[in-house]
Amino acid sequence: MAALRSYVGGEWRVPSDEGAPLHDAVTGEEVARISSAGIDMAAALDHGRTRGGPALAELTFHQRAALLKALASHLREHREELYALSTRTGATKGDSAFDVDGGIGVLFGYSSKGRRELPNDTVYVDGAVEPLGKGGTFVGQHVCTPLQGVAVQINAFNFPVWGPLEKFAPAFLAGMPTLVKPASQTAYLTHRLVELMIGSGLLPEGALQLVCGSAGDLLDHVTDQDVVSFTGSAATGRRLRAHPAVLAGSVRFNVEADSLNCSILGPDAEPGGAEFELFVKQLVTEMTVKAGQKCTAIRRALVPAHRVDDVVEAAVRRLERVTVGNPALSEVRMGALASLEQREEVRRSLKSLLEAGTLVHGDPDRFDLVDADPDRGAFLPPLLVRCDDPDRPQPHEVEAFGPVSTVLPYTTTEQAIDLARRGQGSLAGSVVTADPAFAREVVLGTASRHGRLLVLNSDNAGESTGHGSPLPALVHGGPGRAGGGEEMGGIRGVLHHMQRTAVQAGPDVLSAITGQWVPGSRRTVTDEHPFRKYLEDLRIGDTVVAGPRTVTLADVEHFAEFTGDTFYAHTDEEAARANPFFDGRVAHGYLVVSFAAGLFVDPDPGPVLANYGLENLRFLTPTYPGDELTVTMTAKQITPRVNAAHGEVRWDVDVTNADGESVAKYDVLTLVAKRTEEG
Repeated sequence: MAALRSYVGGEWRVPSDEGAPLHDAVTGEEVARISSAGIDMAAALDHGRTRGGPALAELTFHQRAALLKALASHLREHREELYALSTRTGATKGDSAFDVDGGIGVLFGYSSKGRRELPNDTVYVDGAVEPLGKGGTFVGQHVCTPLQGVAVQINAFNFPVWGPLEKFAPAFLAGMPTLVKPASQTAYLTHRLVELMIGSGLLPEGALQLVCGSAGDLLDHVTDQDVVSFTGSAATGRRLRAHPAVLAGSVRFNVEADSLNCSILGPDAEPGGAEFELFVKQLVTEMTVKAGQKCTAIRRALVPAHRVDDVVEAAVRRLERVTVGNPALSEVRMGALASLEQREEVRRSLKSLLEAGTLVHGDPDRFDLVDADPDRGAFLPPLLVRCDDPDRPQPHEVEAFGPVSTVLPYTTTEQAIDLARRGQGSLAGSVVTADPAFAREVVLGTASRHGRLLVLNSDNAGESTGHGSPLPALVHGGPGRAGGGEEMGGIRGVLHHMQRTAVQAGPDVLSAITGQWVPGSRRTVTDEHPFRKYLEDLRIGDTVVAGPRTVTLADVEHFAEFTGDTFYAHTDEEAARANPFFDGRVAHGYLVVSFAAGLFVDPDPGPVLANYGLENLRFLTPTYPGDELTVTMTAKQITPRVNAAHGEVRWDVDVTNADGESVAKYDVLTLVAKRTEEG
């Protein structure tokens, strides 16, 4: 049987020894062999830093986002191949879709976020400009740039596709190369995934590497510029986090570890009701998807004491309909665990749980299978435990990483919160209730020990992705036992791979560094109106100054009548004077904005295609009848769209009165045509 190759230094390499066997979780047959013998880990990291990092640094966020989208589309064309190989890990078609489609979805999600929320530039500006001096000549701002290292990911066996992709996507978008070290049990699926990614030809050389087998001395060579992300047991996470090189370099180390997640049924739920049925269905789903091998699966079902019998009875009815066996068959609901060793680990953990409870469904030693051999495949049935004493420690300390959950009673909301918190740090929790007050109390009471909380009821069940479904826009991680880390989380995940640096400088220098016009920096007022310029010809600082225009009482009264905005400050002199903010009738703020548009807009057809919004609008000084308004409009940020005939321009708008006071400030967003498609 051929050994899995590693992809390092720009080439596929066969290990220097025969490697250890990897087995099909369903049949026990040997699938491949695995070893990292002969791999120079230091050289692999150096290749990522010297080749992958610089290649990614030449690309803007939008260019990287476009590559993520293209890569996702490429992988989607090969889903069936990945599904078929996933079956050998013990996964059903549904399990495989959860893993494969979920991972591809992360690539699409980060591509979209990158194009919508990041600039078409290589530097990310974090927060507003901070004035550091009275005269405006000394200012500060935070900027984020990619770390000059490698994102090292050491993954678990349960999600061999989704796991690598959810770490790769934010690192790639940040401009940081990735080295993947998959768990051995299912490394053959990750190996094929990386083959497809490299074979796409979309990724710059050095942007992605793969080490199959032991990590060896990999962590000996990490530096302060690298990022390490680990998914696996808490014990292993603690050992790796304490590695001398990690400590010496203060290396960013993200851990996703053990998690005794809970789901809480609200006291308002009754048998036969929507929330009760949702709770039971969700519990059984979390026990059986991926054979319970999910870091987010429900391990503790917290139920009002007087509903324990009802929940157990309803859950058992559903569990009795779960068929276990060959995951390639459509009638099979649950496949195998990842390995025989994993099955024995679950059995050992179950034995500990049964010191505190009773097995109410399933037998780990005797069960029926569909088209499978229990001696060769890593099968277990769903196993439901009932523990009538919720203060027993085992359910709150022992995680059986398989199709195992424990039902526990609670009598008060305070006790439910306390039991949820006894998990000592969880990736995910859920509350199933139609009572907003109960949901609020539980969420606020448990949030400090949870990375994610789902409130599920009949209102959102149709769109809910479920208790155990991490999403690219939200953080995936948890405190305490769960590792204390965060993955994904939208742009938060991107910034995890970047260095935030405070830059103190003058406005002109800061503008040059950030690529965005900064108040106080130079403006360029030319004879040609900026709205007559194509995107390629516009420059940061291009400015139009227009006005003045006098606001009359007739203007205010007409605007009030025309719009229906007859608020007393615009229509009643006496009432307006009584207002502590005004000295009499004032112009509508939106009248000021409308007059400003009339002053700066160039009316003829040209490169400006559309105004698609205003942001950060503030009315700073009242405008009274007789005031003269002048508008200064400056190109603040220019963002070409990749593969589009236009881009976005953000304009800084400052509307002032005759005394030079700002009466309104805001950003105008426009779509501006390029002269050429490539521009």
